[in-house]
Amino acid sequence: MSTPTASSLSTEKNLILGIHLGQFLGYFAPVLGWLVPLAIWLAKRDDMPALDAHGKAVANWMLSELIYVTIGVILFFFIIGIPFLLVLGVLSVVFPIVGAVKASKGEVWTYPLSIPFFR
Repeated sequence: MSTPTASSLSTEKNLILGIHLGQFLGYFAPVLGWLVPLAIWLAKRDDMPALDAHGKAVANWMLSELIYVTIGVILFFFIIGIPFLLVLGVLSVVFPIVGAVKASKGEVWTYPLSIPFFR
C-alpha cells in the first residue's frame, strides 16, 4: 500500500466537500442534488475510506429528508405541515454547510435527524 500524497489527500478532501455541497445542485436541477453526491460516493467509496464515511452520512440525510418531505406534504393539508416544511427547508441548507465545514476540518459529521440506513 502506498503512502498518500498531498495531491491525493487534496483530491479526497475536494471530493468529500463535493459530496456535502453537491446537494445544493438540487436547487437548480432536483435530480442533480441526488445524483452528484451519490455518484461521487459510489464511485470512490472503495478507494477512499474517509469519503465512504461522509458519503454514508450524506446518503442517510438525503433519504431521511425525502421521508420528512413526504410527511410534511401529507401534514400540509392539516396546516401543521407548513411550519414543518419551512423548518425542513432551513435544515436542508444548514446541514450541508455544517457538514462541509466539519469535513474541511477532517471530521465526519452525522447529520442530526438522519435515519441510519447506511452504517
